[in-house]
Amino acid sequence: MKLLSALAFSALALASCTNQTETKKAKSEQPINGTWKLVSAKTITKGDTVSSFPVENQEMIKQFNDTHFSFFKHDISKGKGKNTVFDAGSGTYTLNGDKYEEHLQYCSYRDWEDLKFSFTVNIKNDTLVQRGIEKIDSLNVNHEIVETYVKLK
Repeated sequence: MKLLSALAFSALALASCTNQTETKKAKSEQPINGTWKLVSAKTITKGDTVSSFPVENQEMIKQFNDTHFSFFKHDISKGKGKNTVFDAGSGTYTLNGDKYEEHLQYCSYRDWEDLKFSFTVNIKNDTLVQRGIEKIDSLNVNHEIVETYVKLK
């Protein structure tokens, strides 16, 4: 009887683990999840378009999991020389279809913290395009951004 109970418990435990693994695997297959490298960005202010990336000697990545995003931009000279930079931010996001909203909780530009921004996101193959308005009245920021990323393998 004890052996039968132990076998039944083991089978139940194994089934439970398999189900959790399948659930985690299904979530991780969302096309936005992963690491994306910024390849181009432009800022549009009052009809004027300015290319803001690529910038010589800099690179930027953006990462997504099921609930959070983060971004990191830095100079590739490891902080030595002129034009050194390190920017970072992170927070939660929601994605419904192509409607994407960020809640920026942490940011190296501290005045941007605890703000929400709404965008559209289009993913096709290994390319993600994020487009939307960044508006912060207290900083006199009001422009549209268009950022293009490629997924890293």
